[in-house]
Parts: sequence; C-alpha cells; structure tokens
Amino acid sequence: MASGTGSLFIDFGNNPGSNEASVAVTGQTGISNTSKASAYVMSGDTSTNHTANDHKYLPVFAALTCSTPIAGTGFTIYGTSTQKLTGQWAVRYVWSD
Repeated sequence: MASGTGSLFIDFGNNPGSNEASVAVTGQTGISNTSKASAYVMSGDTSTNHTANDHKYLPVFAALTCSTPIAGTGFTIYGTSTQKLTGQWAVRYVWSD
C-alpha cells in the first residue's frame, strides 16, 4: 500500500538539452529513511514541452531512479538518458514503508 504519491516535472533544460536531470520531492513528513521510493512515467501525461505520445516513449530513452529518502523530508528523482533530452517531462512517484 502506498504511503505517499504525487507528480511533478523533471527538467532537462533548453536546447541542446542534457543527458541528466533531477528534481527534489519535498514535504513528505511521513517518510522515513527506510521507506522505498519509485518514480515512473504515465503515457497519458503531458507537459508544456511534450505530448502524451512523447511521454509514452520516454522510457525507451531514459531511466528514472530515486535517492535514499531523508526522514520527514523527501527524496530526489534522477533522470538519465541515452540521448540529450530537452524541456520538462511529467513524472509520478510513490513511496511506502
């Protein structure tokens, strides 16, 4: 059972873009340093820079990982891509104990 869920945007920057990006997930007062966190992309999500179809294929080119949580605070989502990506992408997260 999920203890915390949410969504936010990870930004790979303007052209020419980057192979790496990160975004902090904060305000997770119930999270502990032993909680497990995961990030993922939903194919129907959109951002100001990318369509639902773009999001559908993002996992082909990029991986999302999460840092170890900081108790009472949150964690960081890291995006790493084989290609230089640009702009903001919608990502979702879930964490539980």
